[in-house]
Amino acid sequence: MTEPVVSRRERKKAATRQAIADAALRLFLERGYDHVSIKDIAETADVSTATVFKHFTGKEALVFDQEESTDAHLAAAVRERPAGVSVLDALREHVLATWLPIAAHPQRVEFTRLVNTTPALRAYAERMWTRHTDTLAAAIADEYGVAHDHLACAALARFVLEVPTLAQRQQDHRAAVEEVFDILTHGWRPPAAADGA
Repeated sequence: MTEPVVSRRERKKAATRQAIADAALRLFLERGYDHVSIKDIAETADVSTATVFKHFTGKEALVFDQEESTDAHLAAAVRERPAGVSVLDALREHVLATWLPIAAHPQRVEFTRLVNTTPALRAYAERMWTRHTDTLAAAIADEYGVAHDHLACAALARFVLEVPTLAQRQQDHRAAVEEVFDILTHGWRPPAAADGA
């Protein structure tokens, strides 16, 4: 399958969007979310405020600038998986491919602190998480020909989206992701006590 050709105009548009998001995050981390205006962001990115709003719906969307594509990527991980690959294995690969680079990003800790200490961002993140859960649950349900609100599909979507939260507390992120997906695949078993415990 060949990648679609991206026009020069689309590349320029994407570069402008990224420059705005980068400027916003830099200012939010330096000054705090509530002390930065859209005008500040526009000036730092060297664009007009109208250009900022052409690319983003508001300040929260500037923090979660990749959020729009996340829904599509979650659904695609299920719907476009290779033949013979289970839904769980496809989601395992998706989480490893998309979350491990985020977990290794040098600004991850600062970003997490920014979100956790800003009520507006926490609320936005919760709404976003719910939307992603619904999208993923619907994609899983479609694969099995059941209703979008089927409990098993909704539960799996929630568990999968919680994997990064659980894994980020562990030293080896990849091993933690693999372990949680192994639990989802094979079922939970009581952990064995460590030797000598």
